[in-house]
Amino acid sequence: MGRGTDASAFPGAGLFLYDRDCGFCQRAVGFARDRLRTRTAFAAWQDVDLAAAGLTPEQADERAWVVYPDGRLLAGGDAVAGVLLAAGLPARVLGRLMLLPGVRLLSRAAYRVVAANRYRLPGGTAACALPPEDAPARRTTEDR
Repeated sequence: MGRGTDASAFPGAGLFLYDRDCGFCQRAVGFARDRLRTRTAFAAWQDVDLAAAGLTPEQADERAWVVYPDGRLLAGGDAVAGVLLAAGLPARVLGRLMLLPGVRLLSRAAYRVVAANRYRLPGGTAACALPPEDAPARRTTEDR
């Protein structure tokens, strides 16, 4: 998915956008691609026409996203659940569980903790660090 793509060009099972500058993100995507048998496609957000996806670079840098051809967006923990829902068993069951009320709140919170500490996790580097919390707030759709 290079520049100039439009939202209708995103695959039916979604396109998972990740940060190519983050070693932890690359390892997580490699795991999902190699082991989960997911139908979700993967691309670095830096290689995608974010405007066609309805996202800004700031939003894409802050968290992972799944973009669907109908324009739906899943962010953070919901995006991880979306990848799992497009996978084989038992991952699909875990994806469904992650979207249940209550569990969804925990999943989103866990994602935020992992994202905030991804530079400390296996494969992480200083480039993986998110902007400090005192940086200007960014608009997101995860908590809608």
